[in-house]
Amino acid sequence: MNQPSWRKPAGIFGILALIAVWAVLVASLSEQVGRWPILAQAIFYLVAGIGWILPLKPVLQWMETGRFGD
Repeated sequence: MNQPSWRKPAGIFGILALIAVWAVLVASLSEQVGRWPILAQAIFYLVAGIGWILPLKPVLQWMETGRFGD
């Protein structure tokens, strides 16, 4: 039986850290964003809510293969 890889727990920790940092960053911008028109706020929070997903693909690939590139 194969040894469990350390990359999966490290990757999970990295993903959780990414989410925490992203949430703090977006929350720190809330005062400035709150002054914007409501439609601009909605677009900002929509993009911010989806934006944290973009870095996940390389992290998940590294967790599975140990490589970031193709």
